[in-house]
Amino acid sequence: MRLSRRILVGALRVAFRALTDIQVTGRDNLPTRGPLIVVFNHIAHLDGPLVLSQMPFEVEGIALADLYRVPVTGQLLRLYGAIPVHRDQLDRSLLRQALAVVASGGVLALAPEARQSPTLALERGRTGAAYLALRSDAPILPIGIAGTETVYAAWRHLRRPRLNLSIGPVFRLKGPLQRGHGTRHAQLEAGRAEIMRRIAALLPRRYRGIYA
Repeated sequence: MRLSRRILVGALRVAFRALTDIQVTGRDNLPTRGPLIVVFNHIAHLDGPLVLSQMPFEVEGIALADLYRVPVTGQLLRLYGAIPVHRDQLDRSLLRQALAVVASGGVLALAPEARQSPTLALERGRTGAAYLALRSDAPILPIGIAGTETVYAAWRHLRRPRLNLSIGPVFRLKGPLQRGHGTRHAQLEAGRAEIMRRIAALLPRRYRGIYA
């Protein structure tokens, strides 16, 4: 892990430990190394930093380019070196970068919903995570996050917000990725649904949304 990442991850661990009441369950589900695709629900700006701070290995993150304009979050993303993605745009360069990460035995993290949920509940995921998993045959690690939406309000009132991060068991999608358009579409849809169900199972009911 390069020095800037090591410093940032260390600082995030200290900050979350000091400024929040964080409860992590399922640490025994963490593999010792990649290749791996980490997927999590997205309810607040600090979700990505929280996931990074709790992983025992270096993680390559994919983040919406819009987040680079958010104060603090944008600076953290630049310092860490996350891979930016533009919403609703097919970026073949991004796909090549992401696949190269897992092909080299690395760990890739992303939110399948591809945006922060305005209701805090799970929305219909997109097929990007399923595509990457099926193309690479990489195992998937699901994570459920709760409480990050309360952070800023709690800090304004000088309280430590309670955060919950639940790590589920690793699983694989049944592949390989098919070639026919109709068959591939059905396979990606099934993969998308499986990923989102795995995340939903790790969340309190009020966060599960359409996957309740």
